[in-house]
Amino acid sequence: MTRLSFAIPSKGRLKQNTETWLAACGFRLRQIGGGRGYTAALDGQPEIDILLLSAGEIAEGLISGSLHLGITGEDLLYNMSTDIERDVHVLRRLGFGRADLVVAVPAAWLDVDTMADLEAAGAQFRLQHGRRLRVATKYMRATRHFFAARSVGEYRLVESAGATEAAPAAGSADLIVDITSTGATLKANGLKVLSDGVILASEASLVAGRNADWSDAVREALGGLLDAVEAEAAAQGLKKIEVGQPITDELITQLEVVRLNPQAVLAPQKKALNIARTLAMQGCEPVVITTIEHCFNGRNPVLENFLSKLS
Repeated sequence: MTRLSFAIPSKGRLKQNTETWLAACGFRLRQIGGGRGYTAALDGQPEIDILLLSAGEIAEGLISGSLHLGITGEDLLYNMSTDIERDVHVLRRLGFGRADLVVAVPAAWLDVDTMADLEAAGAQFRLQHGRRLRVATKYMRATRHFFAARSVGEYRLVESAGATEAAPAAGSADLIVDITSTGATLKANGLKVLSDGVILASEASLVAGRNADWSDAVREALGGLLDAVEAEAAAQGLKKIEVGQPITDELITQLEVVRLNPQAVLAPQKKALNIARTLAMQGCEPVVITTIEHCFNGRNPVLENFLSKLS
């Protein structure tokens, strides 16, 4: 492959959040074929092919190697991959699309609060009813791995085809493993999350597929994209402070800021107000704090780390 393939969610809030994030990084998404098209382009990045797919299709493509990059949930990757470290590499977690993959049992099970309690309850249940506890889920592989790691064996999986949280009330399962963002739907269905039952805290992530064909041209395109991504991320934690009088070297050292020129510095966002106040009291007034959109550095550790793993 000579072009970088980059898949993003095709609809819903994930797509909207992805477009907002891309815009913050300096990339305007232009959908080809209108709102119903399944390809798009990033202005200024002609060497990148943008595909609009479902989150599940993106995860599958990253694992198989048919996609170089994608934005999808880590829960899908963990469930679909037999060896996630071999198949994919999370470049950056994006802060939206947050959801937890959890083990939830009926709230009426007052004596079941942990995975150890669940194993004990499963053994008792089998003695009384002659069968194992049924666990409804769409996340078969992730559930097996988690239950095995917690030494829980008195269960069998029931693949969920519909609303998983309704399975216990419908009588098709005894407990569930499912995704939740607020827990409200679980509570509405009379379920509670076990205290140690969070399998994965997931969110939308920018992910690279390690099984793709990473030619020199594709790596170059990735570098251009990631430089802008990391520059935007770096800028989020910084403020630019401009002053009316030159700042002395002693003040630069004292305040632990980075000099841009004699009358401007970069400061950590959390400390910017106190630093600005100190500069004003030291006679550097007027002092102005401004927001920066990107902060580029000579090295990109995120890119270097990924490329080293490919090697």
